Amino acid sequence: MTLSDPTLSDPTSSIYKRSQDATKVSVTKSDQLLSIGDQDFTMRPNFGGPAVPVGVDVQVESLDTISEVDMDFTMTLYLRHYWKDRRLSFHSSTNQSMTFDGRLVKKIWVPDLFFVHSKRSFTHDTTTDNVMLRVFPDGKVLYSLRVTVTSMCSMDLSCFPLDTQTCSLEIESYAYTDDDLMLYWKEGNESLNTDDRISLSQFLIQEFRTSSKLAFYSSTGWYNRLYINFTLRRHIFFFLLQTYFPATLMVMLSWVSFWIDRRAVPARVPLGITTVLTMSTIITGVNASMPRVSYIKAVDIYLWVSFVFVFLSVIEYAAVNYLSTRQERRERRLPCTCEAPRPGGPTGGYGEAAGRFGLMASLGNGVKQRETVLLQLAMERDQLGGQVTDQVTGHVNSGGYESTWVDTHIIDSYARVLFPGSYVLFNIIYWSIYS
Repeated sequence: MTLSDPTLSDPTSSIYKRSQDATKVSVTKSDQLLSIGDQDFTMRPNFGGPAVPVGVDVQVESLDTISEVDMDFTMTLYLRHYWKDRRLSFHSSTNQSMTFDGRLVKKIWVPDLFFVHSKRSFTHDTTTDNVMLRVFPDGKVLYSLRVTVTSMCSMDLSCFPLDTQTCSLEIESYAYTDDDLMLYWKEGNESLNTDDRISLSQFLIQEFRTSSKLAFYSSTGWYNRLYINFTLRRHIFFFLLQTYFPATLMVMLSWVSFWIDRRAVPARVPLGITTVLTMSTIITGVNASMPRVSYIKAVDIYLWVSFVFVFLSVIEYAAVNYLSTRQERRERRLPCTCEAPRPGGPTGGYGEAAGRFGLMASLGNGVKQRETVLLQLAMERDQLGGQVTDQVTGHVNSGGYESTWVDTHIIDSYARVLFPGSYVLFNIIYWSIYS
């Protein structure tokens, strides 16, 4: 005998029916949970009453670019607003929130925040508008959107590239004064969160912090303003490789001419000109990537002082060459005493040396021949303890010639010590000040 239950054989029985999903059941307008159509959302919440508290927190996704030329920065962030609007409250037995996309935002009241001093900004819309609205049963609202903003950053480049910059992103209500909207950081300094992977090629991010102030406009009144402040310290290694090291090497290269023979004009002049032109190229390259500011930067001081050292090395050789030419002109006016020494006359004097090299002097007045004569005169003078000077008195101003000869060689000798010593001292002072 088989027992049969009529409810088991009836497919319309409640056992076979699935419970309905309330979110998929079409309801009439009066049954809608939010009742948006029955409210006037052109007014702020508590219109005519106290100011609406609007909390803000920010998640910084990336810090994209920092531009010294344009004096701005670009940041991508998640901007979240928190406020309470009783007109959006609804009944829920589970006390769960409802989440919507950007289509509902256009139908309700939302805070009209904007970025002060921003140059460009946009809300991301791939693949749809990156906007989220979450409503809780008691009327609390979370409004979040993903924004990229390019904002102004006033930079002081007087210490560039050894500088530290502080930039700020400022958030403010456009229409509502502090009597209508009270803007504040929801969790104080904890309201600002950053991605640990944020990094910049030229800067080290030292600090992110929040602050708030009141901003006054003469025609509209007082407004709450929130600040996202971040401090950046520039990496110096790139500029050491691209600017400081090449400039230092050019200065050191210019010192090589101090050890080259003063008569080697084809060697010393091109070396000096090459270092000057190279320094000019380095200075031009650095300034091409910098804004045209009206004050002197730290890198300008270093490059221009280095340029002066290179330029002075060229002037130093000009002085040496001038004194050498002046010396040679005096040698041409030197009388030639070619006769043999008189019997009983002094020996080892000017006449002896001139007689010894009289044939060479009579063949011409070339530079090498004259220098050979002068070298022999100097050797004879040293051997005789200065008697040459006494014996030639009346023939030539040997004292004046002797001073010129010594000065010409002393310039290069002093330059070998003074130039490197002065440049090292300058570097010590420079790096102690700007480091």
